[in-house]
Amino acid sequence: MLDYTISKPEGILELIPHGSLSEEDFERLTAAVDSYLGDHTKLHGVLIHTKGFPGWEGFGGLAAHMRFVSSHFKSVECVAIATDSHFAGIAASLGKYFTSAEFRQFPFSDDAQALQWLRTRTKLAPVVEEFHETQ
Repeated sequence: MLDYTISKPEGILELIPHGSLSEEDFERLTAAVDSYLGDHTKLHGVLIHTKGFPGWEGFGGLAAHMRFVSSHFKSVECVAIATDSHFAGIAASLGKYFTSAEFRQFPFSDDAQALQWLRTRTKLAPVVEEFHETQ
């Protein structure tokens, strides 16, 4: 399951996976991000907050994740990963091949600092409106 929030007007997408990621998780996320991007030019930041690497529910989850990344990578300016997983460093290194976004890793417990870093990178005002979905 994947919870997410898109903070407006900051344009920061926060992703919080709970277990293996499914194709349906990325279908819901894609719909929300595409709706946001219909009215905005960029996602100024993405915060991924997960204790460890969640993995995918089979090949469909992995393929949906790759489709999401490939169709949205040009719309992201900065990525903060708050995790204790060693996989984050690999993900950040791989991400640099797909996007020009700036990446930074933070310890899992420093998610507030990661969000603040994104806010300073975007130089936008505090959150006025939010879109949030949880299952």
